[in-house]
Amino acid sequence: MKLSEDFLHFVWQFRLYATESLQTCCKQSLRILQCGTLNKNAGPDFLNAKLIIGETTWAGNIEIHIKSSDWYEHKHYLDKAYDNVILHVVYFDDQPVKRTDGTLIPTLELHQLIEPGLLLRYEALLGNMSDFPCQPQIGKIDSYVIEGFLSRTLVERLIAKSEEVFHKLQNLKGNWDETFYQFLAKNFGFKVNAIPMEMLAQSLPQQIFAKHKNQPFQIEALLFGQAGFLQQSFKDEYPNALKKEYDYLRQKYQLNPIEPSVWKFMRMRPQNFPTLRLAQFAALVIKSNHLFSKVLAAKNHRELIELFENLPVNPFWSTHYHFNKETQKAELQLGRESIHILLINTVSVFLFAYSRAMQLQNYQTRALKLLENISAEKNAVIKLYANAKVNVKNAYHSQAILQLKKNYCNEKKCLNCGIGIKILKH
Repeated sequence: MKLSEDFLHFVWQFRLYATESLQTCCKQSLRILQCGTLNKNAGPDFLNAKLIIGETTWAGNIEIHIKSSDWYEHKHYLDKAYDNVILHVVYFDDQPVKRTDGTLIPTLELHQLIEPGLLLRYEALLGNMSDFPCQPQIGKIDSYVIEGFLSRTLVERLIAKSEEVFHKLQNLKGNWDETFYQFLAKNFGFKVNAIPMEMLAQSLPQQIFAKHKNQPFQIEALLFGQAGFLQQSFKDEYPNALKKEYDYLRQKYQLNPIEPSVWKFMRMRPQNFPTLRLAQFAALVIKSNHLFSKVLAAKNHRELIELFENLPVNPFWSTHYHFNKETQKAELQLGRESIHILLINTVSVFLFAYSRAMQLQNYQTRALKLLENISAEKNAVIKLYANAKVNVKNAYHSQAILQLKKNYCNEKKCLNCGIGIKILKH
C-alpha cells in the first residue's frame, strides 16, 4: 500500500515514533516540546510548534512529506509562507531542502523511528475489503471510545442538516414556519415521494391554510387538488365534492396544480400510497396549524410524538387507498416507525438549527434528548454496525452511525476517526 502524508500527520500528531535520543539528519540533537496544531488550510502542515535543536529553542511551523524532495516537487522553495518552517519531517530523506533565502531546514527522518506494527495495522485497516474498514476490529473497542466519537459524528450530521435549513430559510426570508412546513412535507414523502411532496408544499404556501384553519374540508381540497389528484371524475361523493371545492379555491388563489404523474405508486405497500400520506398530512395541518410553534413549545419527546398521533384523517380513507379504489380496511394513523422518521429527519433537525440560529442551548439539548428517546432506524447500514457488535440503542446512535459510514468509513478516513485512531494506536 502506498504510504500517505495523512499517515505521517497522524504519526507526528500522536508522537507514534521513537522519541528517545532524536537527531536531525545533520546529527543535531532534537527535542519536541510541542508538535504544533494540524493546519487544514493552505500553508505548512502543523502550526506553532516548539522544539530544541542542539542548544537552540525554535518556535514555528512543521512541514511533512513522504520524501524530502517533495519540498521541491510542491514548489515550497518558491513560497515565503514556508520560510517559518523550523523542521521538515519526512519518511525518507533523499536530499537537503532550503528556504527561499537559501538557508538549510533541519530534517527529521521517520523511516527507522516508526514501529513496524503500526504500519502493518494501518495497511490492514485501509486495505480491508469489508463493508467498512474496521468491521473485524470495532467489536473489540471499548464502548466509551465508540460512544465518544459517535457523539461527534451526530453533531456533525445535525450541523450539516441545519445548514440545509438555513439555506431554505434564507430563500423564504427568515420564515421559520414556512421553512418547517416545506421540510416536513418533503419528509412526509418518505424518500419515494419526497420530491413531489416538496413540490406540493412549494406550490401551496402554508399561509393559505391559515385562512381555512377551521375548514378542514377546504384544506383537504387544497392539498389533493394541488397534488393533481382531482383532475378527473369520481364515482364517490367525497372526491367529487373535493374537486368542486378545489376548482373554486384554485381560481381564488390563482393556483397551478403539479403534474400527477410525478407521484409514485409502483412497488409500494398501499398504506404508503401518496394518496393516504396526503390524507394524513392534511389531517396534521388541520390538527396543528403553524406546527413549528407547537414543536418549540413541546416540553419533552412525549409531547412531540403526540403532535403526530390521533390525526383527524377523513373517514373516507378507512376504506380507500385511492379515490377510485376501495379496500376492506385501511390504517388511518401514522405508524410508530413513520412518526419516528419524521421526528428524526425534521423535528430534531429544526430544534438543532433553531438553537444555532438563536443561540439558545436548550433547543440543542432537546434535539439530542429527542433522538435518545426514540428508536433507531432499521436499514442496511445500521444492521452492518449492529452485526459488528456496535450497540445501537436509539436514533442518537443510528444517526451518528449514518454520518460515520458516509463521511469516514466510505472515504476511509480512519486517521480522522476516533475509532480508527484507537485501533491504530493499539
